[in-house]
Amino acid sequence: MTAVGPEELRADCSRCVGLCCVAPAFAASSDFAIDKPAGRPCPNLRPDFRCGIHTELRSRGFPGCTVFDCFGAGQRVSQVTFGGRDWRDDQPTAQAMFDTFTVVRPLHELLWHLTEALTMELPAPLRAALAEVLAATDRLAGGDPESLRSLAIDAHRSRVVPLLAQAADHARARGGRPGVDRRGAALLGADLRRIDLRRASLRGAQLVGADLRGVDLTGADLTGADLRGADLRGADLSGALFVHQSQLDAARGDQATGLPPRRSRPAHWAAPPRARGRSLRFSGRRPGR
Repeated sequence: MTAVGPEELRADCSRCVGLCCVAPAFAASSDFAIDKPAGRPCPNLRPDFRCGIHTELRSRGFPGCTVFDCFGAGQRVSQVTFGGRDWRDDQPTAQAMFDTFTVVRPLHELLWHLTEALTMELPAPLRAALAEVLAATDRLAGGDPESLRSLAIDAHRSRVVPLLAQAADHARARGGRPGVDRRGAALLGADLRRIDLRRASLRGAQLVGADLRGVDLTGADLTGADLRGADLRGADLSGALFVHQSQLDAARGDQATGLPPRRSRPAHWAAPPRARGRSLRFSGRRPGR
């Protein structure tokens, strides 16, 4: 069994050499204020590899940076694959690091989903198959730069994704019949408040700007769903499947939004309204009890 765990799959920028700020290309859009070609450092990257406008990214036109997650690939490539070397030392090292990062990052994304799937109650054969591909994926991610750069990532993904879909479908069927199947659906800006989405499949659905206020998403599969600008105020995602922190960071929500375990409430979500006309006293009971 592989030793990969939650800590290894969580970005630690203090142990990375700013790879996500250099390796990828991005075009000027609502997510990024400028054009940046692949392999060129973002002008906001400081010499210590920190972001010079980290606390102002949204207001300065870089909301895309606030929702990007390398799933821990940055520190693995920086500290393990390249042993703490600096891409600024020479061009061959830089290109090798950037190429390696673009492969390890999707492998770590698969690792995160596999690790999440193994927290579910699943049949023993499916659990064994997931554990096997988890170990295989971790071995691939731990390869040397040459093997990683020649890796057929799509072929490996085609082996992993069906198992993840099986895990999600099994979890959706728990407690009742699976809900509606809207995987891959284009639901941009759609008002979904009157649709029963419990145990629904929303894998890869385009939910940009969708209205999900107050919607119960218990048992819904949100693998890869695009939640940019989606309104999650009052929605219940506490029992939703495969919800990553970056999806929440890209959406809008409030204090009434139910979160899955081990997820945090984004700082930009609406603050709770202030009590008016009276002061609040601690009653000794948990909220909602």
